[in-house]
Amino acid sequence: MKIMARLSEAILGLACLGCTTAMVGCTVGPDYERPDVNVPRGWNQTVAGSGSTVAADLRQWWTLLGDDTLNDLIDQAGWANLDARASLMRVAQSRALRDFTAGRGAPQLDGIGAYSRMRDSAETRFAAPGMPTDPYDLHAVGFDAAWEIDLFGQIRRSVESSQASLEASIDDYHDVLRTLFAEVARNYVELRTTQARLRYARQNIEAQRRTVELTEGRFEAGLSGELDVAQAKLNLANTEAEVPALRLAEIQIINRIAVLLGRYPQDLQMDLAGEGAIPEAVEPGGPGLPADLLRRRPDIRRAERELAAQTARIGVATADLYPSFTLSGVFTLQAEDFGDIGKWNSRAYSFGPGFRWYILGGDRVRSNIRRETAAAEQARLRYEQTVLLSVEEVENALASLLQDRQRLASLQRSTDESERSVRLVQEQYTSGLTDFQNVLDMQRTLWMQQDRLAAGRGEIILDLIRLYKALGGGWSMEGSEPNDPAAGADASQPQQHPVERHSRP
Repeated sequence: MKIMARLSEAILGLACLGCTTAMVGCTVGPDYERPDVNVPRGWNQTVAGSGSTVAADLRQWWTLLGDDTLNDLIDQAGWANLDARASLMRVAQSRALRDFTAGRGAPQLDGIGAYSRMRDSAETRFAAPGMPTDPYDLHAVGFDAAWEIDLFGQIRRSVESSQASLEASIDDYHDVLRTLFAEVARNYVELRTTQARLRYARQNIEAQRRTVELTEGRFEAGLSGELDVAQAKLNLANTEAEVPALRLAEIQIINRIAVLLGRYPQDLQMDLAGEGAIPEAVEPGGPGLPADLLRRRPDIRRAERELAAQTARIGVATADLYPSFTLSGVFTLQAEDFGDIGKWNSRAYSFGPGFRWYILGGDRVRSNIRRETAAAEQARLRYEQTVLLSVEEVENALASLLQDRQRLASLQRSTDESERSVRLVQEQYTSGLTDFQNVLDMQRTLWMQQDRLAAGRGEIILDLIRLYKALGGGWSMEGSEPNDPAAGADASQPQQHPVERHSRP
């Protein structure tokens, strides 16, 4: 008990000295300040319902499309997609690295023990005449303590950098979710659009088969020539040739959705190959202001956190210009006979401060500072470029939505007139008032317009998806850090995706 009491006093003395030294220390290197980015005050393009805030719930924007199948697919992708799970593990890795770095500022205490079989030489300058040289045992047990005093803030800057890197990895995870959900929705809409085009193709095939039968009947009755029959069959064959290409596209899209859900392509063929309607277009809420992107888009937030992490690394490098101080000590109990190791006279110890200072190094330290400073400038430029590209993405999405709306309205009118024209020309042909070439022309036009109409309806939904993705939708800015899958969880099992935002100072 006496030994342990003296050991505790020694450790307490080291701790008090370290705390006193740290309190009078400073933190070298630049203090981080968030860049002031000059973004536009508004958007060039406007949509109905535009305002200063986004009316739709950006966290789950896909629910506005009113498609239960799409909702289920995105829910599965959130916890089963392999890229998302890998990104979540990178968050756990960054969190562990942050904690490991923070541990540098705490006292280190190691238990040590050793046993040696030894013999001293009688042929050295330290050997005394008649000194016994018989082998003997040496037992030792004790503690080894060390504490690096963060006088110039190198450890604090390292922790600051690791914390910012952790926050960047969390924003990277949110950005993976943002991209993943938009990708699932995009492929789903393209699937339903392709299936709609298939339905129009099959409808036209049936109508053109009836036309073939009509021309064959008129030919047999002597009311028309064989050319009409050949042209009707040619038109039918051309339309039938479009079906395999559309079926191939349907299969490939289903396979892509399956992989996005972390499943094999065969798993979804039966579920998605059936008839399905294109989700209905919804009126988007106002896109808010360009400045809102700075806090809402996770890729911008990630770039800003990467800049903060790199700025802190300048301080880490700058601290090498100054000496680093450590407090260290060793306390052991040593005895030849293990039974004597608990006696007070068996104690052996050493403790005291030390420092290390780079004096001559071929300008290595200052070169490292310049390297980290240049890297920080690159990070700042990447941040500004990310903001610039984000504003461009929103502008393009708004412009596409506005233009495709006008195009869809025109396509709807032209399709309606094509259907009316086909009915009229067929009546006139049956009555002998027009030749068969007009029938062929109108049937081809109808098929082309219906196909373009289906594609146009799908494109409107794709425009909405691009807009919500560009606005940063797909995650929530409220909440805490994602759960750590490496702490008490089996990483091999899928987990529900945590979309809550991490807290930030």
